[in-house]
Amino acid sequence: MTTTTLQKPDGGSIAAPPRPGLALALVCVAMFMLMLDMTIVAVALPDIQADLHANLGDLQWVVDAYTLPLAALLLTAATLGDRFGRRRLFCAGMAIFTIGSLACALAANPLMLNTMRAVQGVGAAMLFGTAMPILGHAYPDVKARAKAIGAFGATLAGATAVGPLLGGLIVDNAGWQWIFAINVPIGVLAFIAARVGLPESRAEKARRVDAAGTALLTISLAALVFGLIRGQSEGWGSALIVGSFVLAAVALVVFLVRAARTDEPMVDLELFRRPGFVAIGVTGFVVAGTLVAATNYVGLYFVNTLDYTPFEAGLRFLPLTVTSFIAAPVFAQLSHRVPTIITITGSLVVVTGGLWWASQVNANSDWTALAPGFILAGIGLGASSAILSSAALASVEPDRAGMATGVVNTMRQIGTAAGVAALGALFAGRTGSRMASDVAPAHLPAAQLGQLQDAIASGAGRLVAGHAPAHVRAQLTHAAVDSTAYGIHTILLVAAMIAGAATLVVAALLARAHRAA
Repeated sequence: MTTTTLQKPDGGSIAAPPRPGLALALVCVAMFMLMLDMTIVAVALPDIQADLHANLGDLQWVVDAYTLPLAALLLTAATLGDRFGRRRLFCAGMAIFTIGSLACALAANPLMLNTMRAVQGVGAAMLFGTAMPILGHAYPDVKARAKAIGAFGATLAGATAVGPLLGGLIVDNAGWQWIFAINVPIGVLAFIAARVGLPESRAEKARRVDAAGTALLTISLAALVFGLIRGQSEGWGSALIVGSFVLAAVALVVFLVRAARTDEPMVDLELFRRPGFVAIGVTGFVVAGTLVAATNYVGLYFVNTLDYTPFEAGLRFLPLTVTSFIAAPVFAQLSHRVPTIITITGSLVVVTGGLWWASQVNANSDWTALAPGFILAGIGLGASSAILSSAALASVEPDRAGMATGVVNTMRQIGTAAGVAALGALFAGRTGSRMASDVAPAHLPAAQLGQLQDAIASGAGRLVAGHAPAHVRAQLTHAAVDSTAYGIHTILLVAAMIAGAATLVVAALLARAHRAA
């Protein structure tokens, strides 16, 4: 049996038999779990809203409380794994993620749920940060490693594809708590298998942990998302919201200044002097911040406004998720033959077209109005998922490979967190104002109108008319459907405009990189 040299804490080395199959299986299980927990909640949010009496801000934090620590800690987790042992950090991450999942399932209120979602996010960052280094250690041969990375990418695409459907099936038959509880037995088994069968590995020359940089990035992201989520309710000009945006900006500036002056920063800013790499990062950020973020509000629309069950809503996401799953391996093969300026820009073009087409929804639309746009957008999502990691690796020298892929994955998570918060603020503002316009002929008291606006802005849809007097119920139902459809139309249209602008920027950056090469 071949052996692999492992680094001891004292700087020496020991030989241990590699178990590449087990390492790949464990990494894929971990990635499937943590990616599933991003997408599975899309169809569970209405039930969480009803059971825990949550408002739209609470629902936004169900997503963002998970993605924020994942984004802020991913690069630091990779460094910790290189220094203290990847198996050790992988096992710790699996334990934290599993405990967080159990606590989410037992949550009795939105605060507890979102706090435990943050715990899940910490564990997910540790798992994500060690996944690629573990595969690199298990597959020293370049060709074998490429196949393992292909399986890794397919797992990410698969989890994204089945998330809404599996979530709907679980919520309909067992309750929303089980979308989290299902992780517990899988996490326990994966933890035991990793402890027993996964060889330990460390980097020969590990980077220093940039604790200050991690803290600054965390503060900046948290303050930004807090301001976006609370801005509608607190008032965009209030001291609290303005202060949160100022704090986010100051923390980011300090983070960048420090990264420019520190020998081993958390993020190597030299990467952002490369137009090709910037284009890759922008693509990941924009696709996550527009298409992926918008699906959470479409899930609310399917259940609360179009009156589908969570499982039926999951079925109606299939045009998006299945085409993404099919497109990913196709574009993975094309990426070796077709220049990135075509594949990456093309993925953004179809995402833009898909979002625009889906944005044509109105009060008279059924879910089929979204399906053609979902098919187009799914092709772009699958293409970008397959292309970006390999493109990031190709854009840098081998010794920067880990940093490059880590930064791209971090930008994806930041895009999701910022997109959920920003699109949520837009959705709440537009649905609330549309509701006020639709019910104006009824001359409702100001207090009652305010309650209706708050409810419809939280994604309650036609549920707002459930307890209304019979003589106004039909009018309120029509107003709720119209205002919610208008909110979905608005966020998808704005998302399409952002993706379209990003397409032009990315094309220019890739053209510049091509000329330089």
